[in-house]
Amino acid sequence: MITQVRVDDRLIHGQVAMVWTKELNAPLLVVANDEAAKNEVTQMTLKMAVPNGIKLLIRSVDEAIDVFNDPRGKDRRIFVIVNSVSDATKIAQNVESIESVNVANTGRFDKTDPKSKTMLFPSVQLNPDELEAARELSKIVQVDSYNQVLPTNPRYNLNDALNKL
Repeated sequence: MITQVRVDDRLIHGQVAMVWTKELNAPLLVVANDEAAKNEVTQMTLKMAVPNGIKLLIRSVDEAIDVFNDPRGKDRRIFVIVNSVSDATKIAQNVESIESVNVANTGRFDKTDPKSKTMLFPSVQLNPDELEAARELSKIVQVDSYNQVLPTNPRYNLNDALNKL
């Protein structure tokens, strides 16, 4: 069971490592990112950021989907981190057991022209492709999609924000 797919362009950092892993009580953290899966330096950096007692897997998005659909893991609580709405949407479209998708922090570091981006939430700036992926994600009824940077922050519904554009 995926407790949360978090979209965060920084992947693992303090908020994720220290706050969200405890909040979600998920002993398995999966970074689903094609670039990180190929880059040994990135993998070493991500491993250093994970708290003791949390197992980390770093996989490409397609490999992660295979892991999530493996029946041997159906009883595990899994926290997933991706760095794009497109990747979160692909996972949500291909995996049944997802509690929620948190579009938390994204869009600050992509190379897209800032003028083409839409600010959906203060911490979320989406280029046209990512905005379309957010619209697709919001159509997946069985998945609760929202923005919440920290567990103590309010939760904002993704579909409501998209409807205000």
